[in-house]
Amino acid sequence: MTHTSTPPSYAQLPIIDLSAADRGPQARALLHAQLHSAAHDVGFFQLVGHGIDPAERAALLRAMHAFFRLPEAERLALDNINSPHFRGYTRTGDERTGGSRDWRDQLDIGAERPARTPGPGEPAYWWLEGPNQWPAALPELRTAALAWIDRLSTVAHRLLHELLTAIGAPADFYDPIFGAQAHPHLKLVRYPGSASDGADQGVGAHKDYGFLTLLLQDQVGGLQVQRGDGLFHDVPPLEDAFVVNLGELLEVATNGYLIATNHRVVSPPGATERFSVPFFYNPRLDARVDPLPFPYAGTAPGITDDPTNPLFAEYGYNELKGKLRAHPLVAERHHATLLTAA
Repeated sequence: MTHTSTPPSYAQLPIIDLSAADRGPQARALLHAQLHSAAHDVGFFQLVGHGIDPAERAALLRAMHAFFRLPEAERLALDNINSPHFRGYTRTGDERTGGSRDWRDQLDIGAERPARTPGPGEPAYWWLEGPNQWPAALPELRTAALAWIDRLSTVAHRLLHELLTAIGAPADFYDPIFGAQAHPHLKLVRYPGSASDGADQGVGAHKDYGFLTLLLQDQVGGLQVQRGDGLFHDVPPLEDAFVVNLGELLEVATNGYLIATNHRVVSPPGATERFSVPFFYNPRLDARVDPLPFPYAGTAPGITDDPTNPLFAEYGYNELKGKLRAHPLVAERHHATLLTAA
């Protein structure tokens, strides 16, 4: 197996058709070559052929739009400041990225599980397990969101298998750290337009800290990815595609051969609204990510060295670090003793 890079096109991300895996050995080999290049050279791509029924997508989007049309008081009844598990509604401007305010509001949803309070000697990241907060007026939102988590978990599982195969690794190498206790995360996000002070940070530049992110974005645009030239380039919306990016755990697993890439969202102009639905495919909180055995390991450049963003062996510590930084009001109310570790 050989890997060759192709000259990058900054007009669009690589487009990967996952259904090619079912069209015979030649089509699957081409899929693997394209997937290898996209994950190694860019860390981002557009995913088509994923098998998600448009009716499923429409149901989720209807419920999401209905949620953001609820009276503010009904949304604030789900304020995540009431949840030690970082679940629920975040008001516009209350989330932080890189220490600066993000101009968006959102609903954070995870696997529906009982509240867990870490016992003596247990890792603090177990706080991240717990129930979601749902609007009583919209029971269809709970149904659509939890179904979306299940469907995208299936897509991401398949995609990860094809990606690992593409770089010559065992496809099922990380299956043991997912399973029934995986820790998926879904956001329903609205960007309400430009902030009154002129700041254009919809969400600041960052990397995701799991394995894979699958983003459903609308046609407004605003997502930007940092490419090989060091500049941030627009990601034009592509009908029926997910924007996929690799998280920090895959960079760690491959010692930097696969890359987690900085990305951001620029606020839409004026009062234009933008809606997006990022899904984060994450392993169990107590998962330790072992180095991946693959034939290109000897050429891996090492992981990104960022003293402000230490990476931990157990996934839960990475997510907890991110949550404490992103949601300071929740952290101060429920986890003040943990802030010195964030």
